[in-house]
Amino acid sequence: MTLLAGPALDVSRGAAARRAALTQLAHAAAHLGLDDGIHEMLATPRRSLTVAVPLRREDGSQTVLTGYRVQHNLSRGPAKGGIRFHPATDLDEVTALAMWMTWKCALVGIPYGGAKGGVAVDPGSLTRLELERVTRRYASEILPLIGPDKDIPAPDVGTDEQTMAWIMDTFSVTAGYSVPGVVTGKPVSIGGSQGRAGATSRGVTLTVLAALTRHGVPVEGRRVAVQGFGKVGALAAQYLAEAGCRVVAVCDVTGGRHRESGLNVAPMVAAAAQGVPVAEMTDGDPLTAEELLEVDVDVLVPAALEGVVTAANADRIRARLVVEGANGPTTPEADAILAARGCVVVPDILANAGGVVVSYLEWVQNLQAYSWSENEVAHRLQDLLKRAFDDVAHLADERGLTLRQAAHVIGVGRVAQAHLQRGLYP
Repeated sequence: MTLLAGPALDVSRGAAARRAALTQLAHAAAHLGLDDGIHEMLATPRRSLTVAVPLRREDGSQTVLTGYRVQHNLSRGPAKGGIRFHPATDLDEVTALAMWMTWKCALVGIPYGGAKGGVAVDPGSLTRLELERVTRRYASEILPLIGPDKDIPAPDVGTDEQTMAWIMDTFSVTAGYSVPGVVTGKPVSIGGSQGRAGATSRGVTLTVLAALTRHGVPVEGRRVAVQGFGKVGALAAQYLAEAGCRVVAVCDVTGGRHRESGLNVAPMVAAAAQGVPVAEMTDGDPLTAEELLEVDVDVLVPAALEGVVTAANADRIRARLVVEGANGPTTPEADAILAARGCVVVPDILANAGGVVVSYLEWVQNLQAYSWSENEVAHRLQDLLKRAFDDVAHLADERGLTLRQAAHVIGVGRVAQAHLQRGLYP
């Protein structure tokens, strides 16, 4: 069974992401020797919901937005996955992201299936009141699917802990009592976990350090470029600088900054947190996002959106190590080019798994009505990611696979095993 789309020409970002996800699944299924029936089941979302999200603007006008929630697979536990607010969000994108969440949760050994959701909207175009209205209406529309034992949303692109607080409150008001475990990534004051903020960035940092160590490369002074200076990329840049790396280039959607001797990252992170675009910062020299991908560095961290490393630019990437902070930033065609050139890619389902790991720890704390210290959370995160990285590296070495191929073989294999052991009803 192939289940591949046609050539990635003139397609939306979402369609390209779904094609990439299906291509990766097909490779893993072939390596595992899965039959066509199991392959088709793994390629098909369990549930896909499209909802209308009417919005009354503050000026009295009304508009209707479109929202989505996809539960890809529930064989290993309740669905888990973020909610993004972005104008390019569509059903294809959400489906691909849900599939990647399934493999990611299985790879790091936490008892979840994969899900994803979103609303096609630019959150920057909304007032705070309008953003709350969109969030609460969207939450009410997906209410039948979510719950602490069914599907647990979390923040993603364009959403944050306040978004999760509104969703938790909407669910809790409907239930008639507080249900903190319905979402993760919420404020600590209402049941969020210590260490959840920055967890994805810490996971990216841990995998960068593990990959450098695996190849016998000293961390001190390694040149790093980070594409995407949002809540994942900005803190990843800061943590890598604190670990001894030299962050020489960063960018966001407005543009970037570059200095070969290294940027002063901490003030840039503080400025970004206040809403200052990278293009308006003064440290270093200006460069574009495309130019950043081609800077001569040891480590490239694409931490923005999917599909930024393509067949059109992969041969110009000079980094020896690419660590995917974003979901699906590298197309399958680019992956093959990078592998042929000897560039090591640490895949998204491993590199950015820190967020879902700490989300799982938050959920466990909520179910127990108990909380751990930030140090305890950090140790548990490090243990789970180290085990997953070691599993992937060992399989890659043993079978001559790339890290992405090994990661998907492990993740897909664990989900297929769970499905076979549970059986098919009826």
